[in-house]
Amino acid sequence: MNSPIFLFILSGICFSSVDAIAKILVQDTNLIAVVWSRFFGQLLLAAPIAWYFLGKNFWRTRHLGLQLFRSCLLVATATLFFAGLNWLPLAEASSITFTAPIWVAILSGSILGERVGLKEWLIAGVGFLGILFIARPGSAIFHLAALLLVMMAFLNAIFQLYTRKLTQDSAYTTFFYSGIVGLIASTALLPYADPLPVLPVYEYALFGLLGLLGGFAHLLVVLAFYQMRPYKLTPLVFLQLIWAVGYGYLIFGQLPDGLSALGMVLIAASGIWLIWNHHSAGVEDPNKT
Repeated sequence: MNSPIFLFILSGICFSSVDAIAKILVQDTNLIAVVWSRFFGQLLLAAPIAWYFLGKNFWRTRHLGLQLFRSCLLVATATLFFAGLNWLPLAEASSITFTAPIWVAILSGSILGERVGLKEWLIAGVGFLGILFIARPGSAIFHLAALLLVMMAFLNAIFQLYTRKLTQDSAYTTFFYSGIVGLIASTALLPYADPLPVLPVYEYALFGLLGLLGGFAHLLVVLAFYQMRPYKLTPLVFLQLIWAVGYGYLIFGQLPDGLSALGMVLIAASGIWLIWNHHSAGVEDPNKT
């Protein structure tokens, strides 16, 4: 099927699959190797696809500094998220990262010069209340890894906002830079990583699947956004919470408790409202590549 809605939903399933695989691998291996695999797989897809659609000059950009900065943000968000997965349940970790639209609403004033009104601040507060229901600072279940995921969501919002500034470059060029910068950065860190232990054969296969699924998911998002405006598709990203809960239960035997589920609902509701409110104000959501 070539429907943009189908493509976008399929990308969400792929992203959630990547998250589940990453949680398995970071618990058994090391974080840097997992990040390296993620971007190696993306580059394997991005380079030939960009060459096919744009020709041999696919790497040319009018905003090299911005492309590099944005790609470094993506590396940081992937690293923080995979690190947080080592300690937190998959569904709760994923839901905290979905506060990115809330951060986008708050930061769009300073980065894009957009007006952020009282209503936006109040809805953002509802989303952050959801984080408190999930993380519960001061309780026995609180873990500092939750702060890593809040930072990840914050950086992801900046990543999304700066993506809006790259509209003069092809999405395939941006897709390529995300992969190459991520691979270079993670390769530079490999000498500092612990050696991989002897793993079951299936976990070596998971490393390859992690990268390819991650790159494929980004490609699906690009194809979906080429056919339909982002603001119509972006609310569907919260369907990933369903896939995250499913993977968390089936693979790790984890289900959110009542307060965590309430927090997830608050985050999703506030995020969807802010996305649609930005559209009604004449602001489109960013392309995620």
